[in-house]
Formats: sequence, structure tokens, C-alpha cells
Amino acid sequence: MNSMDKSREMTRLAIQALEDKKAEDIQIIDISQVSILADYFIIASGTNRSQIQAMTDHVSEALGRSGDIPKQVEGYDTANWILMDFGDIIVHIFDKENRLFYNLERIWQDGKRMEPSEFQ
Repeated sequence: MNSMDKSREMTRLAIQALEDKKAEDIQIIDISQVSILADYFIIASGTNRSQIQAMTDHVSEALGRSGDIPKQVEGYDTANWILMDFGDIIVHIFDKENRLFYNLERIWQDGKRMEPSEFQ
């Protein structure tokens, strides 16, 4: 499996885990052509701290089963913006207020927007 296929599979697993926990407004941005940070950003929203933490735990568990452990997780305790860095993909889970405030979709507008259905 090449690097991009691996990234796509990781993204698919993360999307499924987020959907399992009722994440809202899941967005994927392919940043592979505009940044060396990662291949994909996955952005999702939760409604409260407990749900956002549950979404984070479920993504860690789902990717962990395939051998992918986050290099770093930031913001878990406050859970208003949790960043999970898996190297090839970066998962951002926000509460609604912080998602609007930080507006990563606008900041990374040079990346290619993709639909979750493209990873099924």
C-alpha cells in the first residue's frame, strides 16, 4: 500500500469513527499539494465536551486497531478544539463556537475539499 492509499484508508476509518459518534458537518481537505504537514485534514463538530471526547476516543481506537497511533493529541481536557496528529492525517474536532472562530476551512482553502462519501 503506497503512502496516499494508506492516508485514504486512515481517513476512511476516522470518518467512520466520527460518524459512529454522531459527529456533525464532517469536512475533509486534501492538503497534500499545498503542505508537507499531512495529506488530509478531517474537521468535525460535536455538541458538548462528552461527545467531543467520545469522538476522539473512538477515532484513536479505530485507527489504533490498524496500527496507527496518534503522534500527538492536544486539547482533550477542555475539548473545545481537539487536534489529533496521526502524521498522514490530522483530525480536528471542535465545538461549534470554536469551529466558527478558527474557520480552518477558510485558512486551508487552497486545499482540495472532499466529501466523506469519496472515502467509502
